[in-house]
This record gives sequence, structure tokens and C-alpha cells, in this order.
Amino acid sequence: MPVPVYFADMRSSSQNSSTIVKIRRLLEAAGLAGIVAKDDLTAIKVHFGELGNDAFVSPVFARAAADAIREAGGKPFFSDTNTLYTGSRSNAVDHLETAVLHGFEKAVSGAPAIIADGLMGKDYREVRIGKKWFENAKIASAFLDADAMVVVSHFKGHMMAGFGGAIKNLAMGCAPAAGKREQHSCRFFVKSDRCTACGACVKVCPAGAIALKPIVETERDRGGSGEAGAAPSTALKAAFIDKSLCIGCGECAARCPVKTISMDWSVEIVEFTEKMTEYAYAASVGKKGKILHLLFVRSVVPDCDCSPWADAPLVADIGVLASTDPVAIDKAAFDLVTAAPAAAGSEAEGKAGPGDDKFTAVHPETRGLVQVEYGEAIGLGSRDYELVRI
Repeated sequence: MPVPVYFADMRSSSQNSSTIVKIRRLLEAAGLAGIVAKDDLTAIKVHFGELGNDAFVSPVFARAAADAIREAGGKPFFSDTNTLYTGSRSNAVDHLETAVLHGFEKAVSGAPAIIADGLMGKDYREVRIGKKWFENAKIASAFLDADAMVVVSHFKGHMMAGFGGAIKNLAMGCAPAAGKREQHSCRFFVKSDRCTACGACVKVCPAGAIALKPIVETERDRGGSGEAGAAPSTALKAAFIDKSLCIGCGECAARCPVKTISMDWSVEIVEFTEKMTEYAYAASVGKKGKILHLLFVRSVVPDCDCSPWADAPLVADIGVLASTDPVAIDKAAFDLVTAAPAAAGSEAEGKAGPGDDKFTAVHPETRGLVQVEYGEAIGLGSRDYELVRI
């Protein structure tokens, strides 16, 4: 039987059809009252957004979930985990300051905010899942201890996952740094003939795995001939990534201004995506019947909310979805974005039209649908859904 995925578009014609009213209707239709019991400590899993990013879900919209949880008798709190990379959210102090700057303060968002994996990302426990890649997965304690969860996700592109939605929010968002490191199995390398030696990757690498070296030396370290392109001068430098130190976070590739950092996408990207999906399973396996997903298909930007910027959206704002199934809701969002025309002035313009995958158009090496295919295979959810408009 198809899983119901409830959908509200972005049109509003009166006070009774505002986006906030529609969010409340979606939560009601998806069965929030049956998920949150009296006095349930209810985690609202959000992404607080990296400083400089403005595409994350607004705390004004997130407050609709907090208010609905409280009316159902629950005790809501907003939460996320610290990041693997350096930035404005790598420890709980900086993370909470960023959250407040982005409006996630009780006076605005309607509930307190806590960091689920503690001050330095060490507050977690292992969950046994017995899957292909992981026997056990590391999940932040606050999410494990919560009685119920409302996972509020932003649907957007991602340079490794293809797209990020409910599955990625569960997987990366509920894992501490150690769990994020386990998922990022990929190792990166630099195409030295295109590197400008700007040093951006060196500055952002959280593992100190990158250095600028003479090009001949970087090619020798990689097992090459010492030549790159048209026999560059040995005085020229390029970035070199030590794979023994690389943790696979991809921060270097995201920050490279000339996009010269790559990986073995044909093999490693599928492994990464499957590992990520297993972590999503681990985050939800102990809360059967106690999780609801709210997914915003608006500001569908090309890159993750972890980026300290937000590019033009790939498509016009589409709407909001609600479901108890993370696989079904991600597949529905993907189908809606696929059916839409590319937005004028976006990175997808001229690369994809109605019916085309916008995410592979801008991140050609990715395999985004592996999330939903593998998610269904391991029992995370179902790709068979019915879109129910409210």
C-alpha cells in the first residue's frame, strides 16, 4: 500500500491559508497527535545553518512544529549535532551562538535549543543495526533519549549525496563527529594541473591533511610520473592531500574556487551514500511510531546548509511535505523538483528542464537516488508513496 505523503503548495490567498497554517494542517494530517504523548520530551531535529547561509528552514516556520507539539502535550526542544569540519558549529558554544543569530531562540522559535552530542561532540551511544557497512552506529545521546522526534528538513542539493532531505538530516544530523567520520569514507585528491595553489583547502581542512607542495612532488606522492598537464615548472606548487590523514569530510572540495579537488566517484560515492542511509536507519530504529518528518521544498539551493553561502535556488519554491516515512518523503520531494522547470539564473538553467534530475545536472558525479533505493532495501521506508494535497 502506498505511503501517504501530505503536500501543501506555496500559494496563499488569505490568513487561513498562510504557510504557517498549512504547516499546522500538515502536522495534523500526518498524525502528530498520535506520535507525541503527554510530557514526551520531543526533539525537533533542525539544521541551524552555517553562518553566512540563509537557506535553512526559518525559525518562524519551525515554531509551528514547536507550538503543535506543545498543544499535543509534549515538551519540544530544537536540536542538532556539532559539525565534523571547522566553522561556526564545531562545538556547542559556537553552535548555540550561531543558532541564536539565526533566530533559534525561544522568544522566536517557541522552544529551547540544545546541542544533542554535547560540548565537544562526545556525548553519544552506539546503536546496533547489523547492516552491510555497519554493525553499530554512533548516535547523539539527546536524540536517543528523546521520547519522540519531529524531523524538520530542508530539501536541497549536496555535492556528495546528490540531494539532502529527511534521510540526510537523520544520518549526518543525528551523528556526532565520530559518526560523521564513519560515513565520510571517501578520500579526495587534487588535480594538480588545475590547482592555483590558493591555499583555501589548507585553511579549512579539519584534519590538517592538506599541504602545498611542488607539483612534481605531489605527482610523485600520488604515484604519477611527476608531470601534470603541459610539463609545469618544478617551482610551481599545488595542494596535496595525505590520504592517511584525510577524514573524507569534503570541506576542501566544497571550498575549492576552481573545483580541482575530486574523488573516485564511480565507487566511493555509492559507498558514502549507503553508509549515510544506514546511519539514518540507526537514528530512527528505536523510535518506531514516534517520528514525523516535515520537509521544506523551498529555497532548493545547489549546496548544503553547511556551506557559509546559499546560491540561487534551482527551481521555484514548491511547497512543504509531511510523512512518517523518510524514504517516501524524500522520493516525493525529488519527483516534485524533477518535474519542475529550472529557475532562471540558477546553476541548473540550461542544464536541466522539466522531467530532468536537477541535482545530477549540477553535481554530475552524484547518485542521489541511492538514498531512497538503499533505504527501502534495508527497511528504512518505502519508495511507494501517494501524494495527498491538503
